[in-house]
Amino acid sequence: MNNQSDEKLLNDVLRFQGEEITGSLLYEKLAKECKDEHNAAVLFDMAEAEKRHYAFWKSISGQEVAPSRGRIMFFTLLAKVLGLTFTLKLLEKGEEVTAADYARVASIHPGAKKMGEEEEQHEDALLAMIDEERLSYVGSIVLGLNDALVELTGTLAGLTFAFQKGKLVAVSGIITGIAAALSMAASNYLASKADNDPKAKKAALYTGGAYLITVILLVLPYLIVPQTGFWIYASLGITLLIAVGIIAGFNFYVSVARSEAFKPRFLEMAGISLGVAFLSFLVGLLVRSVVGAE
Repeated sequence: MNNQSDEKLLNDVLRFQGEEITGSLLYEKLAKECKDEHNAAVLFDMAEAEKRHYAFWKSISGQEVAPSRGRIMFFTLLAKVLGLTFTLKLLEKGEEVTAADYARVASIHPGAKKMGEEEEQHEDALLAMIDEERLSYVGSIVLGLNDALVELTGTLAGLTFAFQKGKLVAVSGIITGIAAALSMAASNYLASKADNDPKAKKAALYTGGAYLITVILLVLPYLIVPQTGFWIYASLGITLLIAVGIIAGFNFYVSVARSEAFKPRFLEMAGISLGVAFLSFLVGLLVRSVVGAE
């Protein structure tokens, strides 16, 4: 670094170095653990690109920077749980270097801005090459997840106001949910099979699995919260919060993995699910009043 570089500039360069060496080691680790040869090759290319980034910034700072072992461990675990595409795009989002950052460095190293732009384009191209199986089943997951949220939030809401007995609501919800999950899986399988889809069985499993997991999470409050007096309504409130949490979590995952807008998808899905639940409140009250269920 020359004598005119201020402390802020040096700190920026050292931060860039830390991000690049951490990314390089992470991509290399993921590549070695990846069973898909195509994805492994892409990850090795990404690791090499990050090494070039590191070498460039080091040529400016003249210093070595240690990687963040904690970040490497965290993102390696995240990749195993949520997949490569989501993890890599989330990592890149967190490491975006702004035009202002490059402009500051370019004041002492004219090639910094151009190098940064070229390397970012290269990384985007490499990320687009990642081929992950689970993302091809997002449609099947949405089918199971959305149907479970819409149907079960409505069912639980209606049963809560109609019967006002937590265990009865829970048992009814579980039976309804399991039957619906099996029905959804079978319907998706038959529909995919009719379209000669070779992945019909897996698509059905993703649909049924997403439905069943959602059912368990939504019914859970009725099984762990005391079901006397006010608490049955508290269980319904917790269930609705869980539903919103599921919608938010899933849409965040899709928005990152597919580089799509989060807010419109979230608002649409939440509006439909909670709207159906509200209408079911009214139906439950009506049934209780007309039939006299106690």
